[in-house]
Amino acid sequence: MTEVRFYHLQRRTLEQALPKILEKVVERGWRAVVLAASPERVDALNQHLWTYDPASFLPHGAARDGFADKQPIWLTAEDENPNGAGVLVQVDGVMSERAATYDLVCDIFDGNDEEAVLAARDRWKAFKAAGHALTYWQQTDRGGWEKKA
Repeated sequence: MTEVRFYHLQRRTLEQALPKILEKVVERGWRAVVLAASPERVDALNQHLWTYDPASFLPHGAARDGFADKQPIWLTAEDENPNGAGVLVQVDGVMSERAATYDLVCDIFDGNDEEAVLAARDRWKAFKAAGHALTYWQQTDRGGWEKKA
């Protein structure tokens, strides 16, 4: 059974929240795949993770960088796991067909977009029907996360 965490963005953007979640993954010595909706989105996230904080280094790569098996964080628009990750981070409303092969799935969605919220509810129902352990997290005023369900 996979643990699935839904992260409801309300006060910060994906670009602000994603690096912090990925920093926790790396701190724990885990590997992650970030599954985005398009190659263009992957390119934008890849660039952002190099520049989001001049005082920080978050090791990651994407297809253009190569060496997938060496990357602690792999950014992709393909439903793949070339770096042997135990953590899947789904963004842009995508849902992996391979979610059950991960130990942890983090589904990050924009709470300011009604369509994104409705789609996240559908993903919640699908994960629940598949028997996964689900939790729901909302952003706090200070930029952290509070477990709601």
